Amino acid sequence: MRRRFFVEAFAGGTACLTGDAAHHLGRVLRAEPGQLYELSDANSVFLARIERVASGRVDFALLEKLPAARSPLDLSILLSIAKFDRYEWALEKATELGVNTIVPLAAERSEKALVSAAVKRAARWRKILLESAQQARCLRTPLLSEVTRPAAAFADNKASLRVLFSERSGALPVQEIFKEAASKHVGELPLQVALAVGPEGGWTDQEFDAASAAGFREASLGNNILRTETAVIAGLAAAHLYFDGGEQDHKKH
Repeated sequence: MRRRFFVEAFAGGTACLTGDAAHHLGRVLRAEPGQLYELSDANSVFLARIERVASGRVDFALLEKLPAARSPLDLSILLSIAKFDRYEWALEKATELGVNTIVPLAAERSEKALVSAAVKRAARWRKILLESAQQARCLRTPLLSEVTRPAAAFADNKASLRVLFSERSGALPVQEIFKEAASKHVGELPLQVALAVGPEGGWTDQEFDAASAAGFREASLGNNILRTETAVIAGLAAAHLYFDGGEQDHKKH
């Protein structure tokens, strides 16, 4: 399977790859003129042939426009900051699972030192998202927002379906919420879905109240207590089950 890389734009049947990606392609993968790769400008995908490999630059000729699969979901994750090794693993897997937007949350129970250091990690996190999107052959790289307090992030989110994962006993099973939403959705795709994942210490009462006021529904991912990165995968997998190709089956039941 051909590797995919992202470029800024296509221009007159040509494209140019620069920066770290060009270095990786030219020096690490030892790319040569004549080799074929896939290129995406976040809107379309082309089969392209390398024409020239130079220092910090790889030039391509565009050969053929390829089908660009588009998900029926516009997914966003409001992801509370956690220990960076786990957090970065969650970013990688969220990208592979088709997330469009990631909002890092400075939750009340996120470690203060991690929140303070998060701003300096933004460049590293964007690189993780880029590399993960290329590996997963996504159409585009997820957008990484600035670190935000939960109340503000909840209030700003305008997704059609807003879900906050919760360990409280009154939270409905996530499958009930997704099944209900799938049965009611009759509008144009993509459906906008926002999933909020709390820190290791859980949400505070004030954060629950802020989420409720912003229209987030409280949902349970099961009886077990999940780590942040596990909740990300479980929640995204459930969203794909109900809305990405399987929603018609659920509407029939």
